[in-house]
Amino acid sequence: MKGLVIKSTGSWYQVMDHDSRKVYEARIRGKFKLIKTRLTNPLAVGDHVEFQLEQDEVAWITHIEPRRNYLIRKSVNLSKEAHIIASNIDIACFIYTLKFPETSLGFLDRFLACCEAYNIEPLILMSKMDTLNEEEIEIIKNIETVYREIGYNTLQVSSYSKLNLDLLQQKVKDKVSVFFGHSGAGKSTLVNAFQPNLNLKTSEISESHLKGKHTTTFAQMHFWDFGGSVIDTPGVREFAMIDVKKEEIQHFFPDIFRKTDECKFYNCLHINEPKCAVTAGLETGIIQETRYFTYLKLMEEAEALEL
Repeated sequence: MKGLVIKSTGSWYQVMDHDSRKVYEARIRGKFKLIKTRLTNPLAVGDHVEFQLEQDEVAWITHIEPRRNYLIRKSVNLSKEAHIIASNIDIACFIYTLKFPETSLGFLDRFLACCEAYNIEPLILMSKMDTLNEEEIEIIKNIETVYREIGYNTLQVSSYSKLNLDLLQQKVKDKVSVFFGHSGAGKSTLVNAFQPNLNLKTSEISESHLKGKHTTTFAQMHFWDFGGSVIDTPGVREFAMIDVKKEEIQHFFPDIFRKTDECKFYNCLHINEPKCAVTAGLETGIIQETRYFTYLKLMEEAEALEL
């Protein structure tokens, strides 16, 4: 039997049969846990699998189909290992909030680089627009201009005023989507705005730290009435890349990679080489500082993983 993993709690899974769409509680055979990998979880929501049913109707997963793509986050305690957030994604929506909580551009840049690395279409959602004053709205517009010039799509949204939710629905319709952002950024609120009957848990922002509390503790796929699905995930603190060499990192920054032909050396890494077009662009403002610093950080991490 073949199915789709729609929920993961770490030890138990839910698998939906492709033919009947019936959902089974599932376990994974121990052999998958013995595979040497830098991933802490052998199975993720979005995986297509083969499984066998036991007499008690518990499904045992026997095979994992090759993944088309996936996004991963750093493992909390294991610096050289990572955790798959979701797999086989059509569109990944990044929820950017200027405040409540504040989202750093570095976090956004890391997300975009990971999307480039694993061939996932990103969409930057400028969220909670109803909470911003005129000056803050201008800041958002300036950020949008920067990322649109690089080649990324952005959309201003609000779960409460329903700003552009119709446009967002068109973009995720009939696709496997996933919403990312800090805890408290409004992922679950946005999903509920589309489909209230899902009734996903939401949280208030902590007034003392202006950060959100974790409400989603495991990944789960929900199906839209209008077609397609969304993978609800726990708040992600930092995205990661594995099996990527430091020389490849520049390929995942389109604005940096476009300048490489202008560098004096064909193998320029854009750190301290002479006549580097990227570092020159950094001085003139063509390359954004936040993106360059994220590039350097990912280079360091890739080099550390090679050791």
